[in-house]
Amino acid sequence: MKPPIAPAGWSRWLVPPAALAVHLSIGQAYAWSVFKPPLESALNLSGTQSALPFQLGIVMLGLSAAFGGTLVERKGPRWAMTVALIFFSSGFLLSALGAETRQYWLIVFGYGFVGGIGLGIGYISPVSTLIKWFPDRPGTATGIAIMGFGGGALIASPWSQAMLDHFGSDSGGIAAAFLVHGLVYALFMSLGVFLIRVPRPKPGAPTVAGAEPGTVVLIGSVQVSAKSALRTPQFWCLWIVLCMNVTAGIGILERAAPMITDFFANTSAAVSASAAAGFVALLSAANMAGRIGWSSLSDVIGRKNIYRMYLVVGIAMYLVIFLAGDSAKPLFVVCAMVILSFYGGGFATLPAYLKDLFGTYQVGAIHGRLLTAWSVAGVLGPLIVNRVADAQADTGKSGPQLYGLSFVIMICLLVVGLVANEFVRPVHPRHHIATHKGESDDHVTAEPGV
Repeated sequence: MKPPIAPAGWSRWLVPPAALAVHLSIGQAYAWSVFKPPLESALNLSGTQSALPFQLGIVMLGLSAAFGGTLVERKGPRWAMTVALIFFSSGFLLSALGAETRQYWLIVFGYGFVGGIGLGIGYISPVSTLIKWFPDRPGTATGIAIMGFGGGALIASPWSQAMLDHFGSDSGGIAAAFLVHGLVYALFMSLGVFLIRVPRPKPGAPTVAGAEPGTVVLIGSVQVSAKSALRTPQFWCLWIVLCMNVTAGIGILERAAPMITDFFANTSAAVSASAAAGFVALLSAANMAGRIGWSSLSDVIGRKNIYRMYLVVGIAMYLVIFLAGDSAKPLFVVCAMVILSFYGGGFATLPAYLKDLFGTYQVGAIHGRLLTAWSVAGVLGPLIVNRVADAQADTGKSGPQLYGLSFVIMICLLVVGLVANEFVRPVHPRHHIATHKGESDDHVTAEPGV
């Protein structure tokens, strides 16, 4: 499948809706918790078991983005969106079969493994294309698309619940809900496949061999291949920054509802189940708003400075929650929302940060490799928060004491991320690829596998 080159007069503002069609769909992953209680009841699962499809999905997201990033760069965004559509929708269809036959392993395999591949390829599919369409506002462009991933749960959560209410919460009802998810998301993601285009190359524009058609490069600008990027300290510093920032956010996100319930359980204003669900929705909104808001601000104040803000203010927010305890519920909610806005903002700003350091040549492939940090954080964050809470509960503690140690650990992790961000410097010229006006660069084609 050849990358679809935009015809003359094609508006670049049609590209963000294409990206949103994919990201709003795969953003359903954050609404997985809606299926947890009915699955636990219908298939007699524990909470840890019912989390397996989500955890495997996040792991596969990072791995497929890492190993598929180069293919995405080579074959283009339409191919990547088509692959994402097939895998993500097939994951739901396999899960439907698993629920209908009461074979839980098939749900884990379908939603987690197969669907997770769709998550990873779909997540990176529009990123480099958007940067090439919007070289003047890369942070805003990627923020618009990645905002969809954060906001997908706002749509999926009530929609999934409505389907479970309609079909029922037994294994047959869950199977029907999974089946409808797979078919509807396939249809919605096909809009992105239809709309996506890469920029038309300008006559005489500077080129590098092997680059995707439409790749925009500037003579004398920094261009680094994905293979060379792995050899730079900048890549690994950003890997640490992303891993620490995501761990700090996803730890709250995964346990949001029980966390706020536990936190204020010993006060006169205990949190009800419906209020806890509202708290989860607020966090999703903050996650989504942070992706467009903070990434747009990064176009003004710079990527390094915006990550300084994420990490320093994130440390302050965790410190405030730790010190305030259960004395002020609004303060807890506001601090958690700020942390989740930085969680989303960190994801949305990352492609522009990579573009600043490594150029646009293979920024999608580099981005995919860096998302392995998400796989690690997706396991690390929930593991820290849940293990500490369980251990504290076993000793008879309750309320804020269940989470105090987790918050201290998160503060330490954010400090590590802050130090790593300070070590980010411009990439050494020995890693650069020469660009030529209207000519190919043999150095690029000499690299196998790129």
